[in-house]
Amino acid sequence: MVNRIFTVEEARALMPALLGYANDLIAIRADLAEIGHDLASTGRSRLGGIAEAKALEARVAEILGWFGDQGIEVKGVAPLLVDFPAVLSGESVRLCWIEGETTLGWYHRSELGFPGRRPLP
Repeated sequence: MVNRIFTVEEARALMPALLGYANDLIAIRADLAEIGHDLASTGRSRLGGIAEAKALEARVAEILGWFGDQGIEVKGVAPLLVDFPAVLSGESVRLCWIEGETTLGWYHRSELGFPGRRPLP
């Protein structure tokens, strides 16, 4: 994991790539859930078997690796929640994005976490 402090502009510049990876992760997450359920309940799935599940798990690891390589902190995967370490007005914060949002518009003080989310000024 890269220790990086982002400006709002730097974090927002990564949003198109982040949204692409997020969409991939969300689709893979759903496929994995379906395969797991189907295999456990009927022994087969229209999406494949153990080999396909392992390939999807490997892709999830690649995607999560991309986030880490950028210095983005993954806080959750269902829903996908990420933080960009930053400093605003001299204070340590996390620029915060959660699955379903189309832009980066929130932050919270580093020690408060998600419940302390506020709109970016």
